[in-house]
Amino acid sequence: MDCASCAAKIDTALRRAPGVADVNVSVPAGTVTVSHDDTILPASLAKTITALGYKVTGQGPADASASSSKVTAHRSHGHEQAHDHHGHAHGHEHGPNCDHDHDHHHNHGHPHENKHTHDHADEASVGLHGHLHDHGASDGPWWKSKRGLLTIACGLALIAAYGIGQLVPKTGHWAFVLAMAVGLAPIARRALVAARFGTPFSIEMLMTIAAVGAVIIGATEEAAMVVFLFLVGELLEGVAAGRARASIQGLTKLVPKTALLERNGQTEEVQAESLSVDAIILVRPGDRVPADGIIVSGESAVDEAPVTGESTPKRKTVDDIVFAGTINGDGALRIRVTAAAKDNTIARIVRLVEEAQESKAPTERFIDRFSRYYTPAVLALGILVAVVPPLLAGASWSAWIYKGLAILLIGCPCALVISTPAAIAAGLAAGARRGLLMKGGAVLETLGTITMAALDKTGTLTEGKPKVTDVIAVGRSERDVLSLAAALETGSSHPLAAAILAKAAEAGVPIPPAAHGAAVGGKGVTGSVGGLSLFLGSPKAVGEKVALNAELTALITAMNDEGKTVSVLLAGDQIAGLIGMRDEPRPDAKEGLDALKRAGIGTLMVTGDNHRTARAIAASLGIEPRAELLPQDKQAIVRELQAKGQVVAKIGDGINDAPGLAAADVGIAMGGGTDVALETADAAVLHGRVLDVARMVRLSRDTMANIRQNITIALGLKAVFLVTTILGITGLWPAILADTGATVLVTANAMRLLGAGGRV
Repeated sequence: MDCASCAAKIDTALRRAPGVADVNVSVPAGTVTVSHDDTILPASLAKTITALGYKVTGQGPADASASSSKVTAHRSHGHEQAHDHHGHAHGHEHGPNCDHDHDHHHNHGHPHENKHTHDHADEASVGLHGHLHDHGASDGPWWKSKRGLLTIACGLALIAAYGIGQLVPKTGHWAFVLAMAVGLAPIARRALVAARFGTPFSIEMLMTIAAVGAVIIGATEEAAMVVFLFLVGELLEGVAAGRARASIQGLTKLVPKTALLERNGQTEEVQAESLSVDAIILVRPGDRVPADGIIVSGESAVDEAPVTGESTPKRKTVDDIVFAGTINGDGALRIRVTAAAKDNTIARIVRLVEEAQESKAPTERFIDRFSRYYTPAVLALGILVAVVPPLLAGASWSAWIYKGLAILLIGCPCALVISTPAAIAAGLAAGARRGLLMKGGAVLETLGTITMAALDKTGTLTEGKPKVTDVIAVGRSERDVLSLAAALETGSSHPLAAAILAKAAEAGVPIPPAAHGAAVGGKGVTGSVGGLSLFLGSPKAVGEKVALNAELTALITAMNDEGKTVSVLLAGDQIAGLIGMRDEPRPDAKEGLDALKRAGIGTLMVTGDNHRTARAIAASLGIEPRAELLPQDKQAIVRELQAKGQVVAKIGDGINDAPGLAAADVGIAMGGGTDVALETADAAVLHGRVLDVARMVRLSRDTMANIRQNITIALGLKAVFLVTTILGITGLWPAILADTGATVLVTANAMRLLGAGGRV
């Protein structure tokens, strides 16, 4: 399928079948999902689509009482597609804010834009996550496709007719009729089938009427040229639609086909799709990572640009997460696989975007409804233009019939109807390629209207793990304090221990072996280094052993007021130093919040942390804090803001923020592509950058501006050519150029979004 008129024909034809509850056609993904009862066979649905002139390349089983069968439809581009399709039951639970204009589509366990809950019938048994997404634009050249061959044949017939007309003028008329018939025959057949299945006012029907009418009034040369130009326009639409489809499908090519699997101390090359969870793989320098996983040994700079859009390679070491499709830099990595091929980050991104493209935005639904009345109105106008002047004013019948036929071609709604879905699809794909995932056109549309962003602190505005901020030595050097503290913490997995060990590694201090190491429950750790007994614990625990002087107490209080956790190192019976730690803001947090404010969006920190820590972090970022909140409190704050007329985005880590994410107009999960982050909210920031929230808003606003431009182009060109046709300035050729040209212009304009930068 290449344009919205294709989708409309398939939609109308399938809805007429008894037993069909709902139909959702996605032009960008080239798929149709049908919700139906058990009285209908998917094969009969496929037969209907085939009759309309599209190739069906897969279908789902009808194995539930109310099923959803998914097929992939193409107008003979000469390529097959692989799907492991599914059927599932839909049980809708309607909340108080449900929009009853439903978009039923196959659901992967997350809410779509209307916040419906889909109650699936035994999803595991029907392989809900099993379908493969390796389809895309045809790999072959356009001129090898059936449409390309038809266009070439029509063009050659037109050239031959022109030559015959020059050599034998008397037969020129019939030569052009034959040339027209070459291209018109398949168009007319599609028009008649579409009419039989409930779409009498298709572009093919308008085209057929115009071409036949032109022959009747003697404009055979123009009729043949108009048919050829129509085919050229369709071909260009197909190429543009293929580009849009390939833009997201191209992501799947980032994952290498093979992987080096470690087995019994040996490495062997296997197919990447065969890797199982917990398998250990080796990724050599310069290779692409074949699966999502966690590094078990090695250190390297990993280029994540293909997945997240991050231009600078990230240094990764043991226990860090890596994504399939990213590029290993300078060191060999051993990785434990955490997701099977069908569930890796890229597969989930592609699946999410395809599902998102199937759900319509409010603007798109409005345009669809508008077009249902628009096309018959254009047909009526064409008839009036052709009949009224000759009847009432005695004007020339042939001249006004000619103008009426031209109006039929001008009035084709293709450009108007594709104006919104083309831009939405390009916007969703552009976001996905930059790690900005949005689950549907409605989400993309709403993002640009938000007026308030409520952000979680831990893991959203901050890194989510403590870092050493201060090392204060008392009677020793700072290196000594860090070295002794690290010696005690070696082997511990506690977050504070990890922070001290990370700081010691960063500072390059030696870490001597500690003897008699032991944890003292709720107080700290104890041990000895070189015969010197050591204790590292809280100020209260140390205060029970030795007295803290007023200066140290004041220092500890000041650090606590800054939201820092303080550990005191005791060497023998002397205090050796203080170590301050805090969960620090992300490097881009301040920049991201400033970008939101520049976009006219208010910001608010909502956190379960204590008031003191929240105030300290909020002060450094310039944001208002609300602290010591339970998950339900965060939800209440979202409701409170909405009651004041705000359009609220809730940004959190997708776990304890779930109530707030669900209540917000748009819930945005921060995270590195985890299942929870991708499944909980309406949108997800894959790279975990605060600045990406502002980029998401910018993309939404750019997309809506693009839609407005597209509608202006579509209606503006039609209005201009309508006037010039009635005035007799333009005829059939410019009319068909106005239609196909507008469609190509609108699609090309939408494709500009694919190159949209991350400007904010």
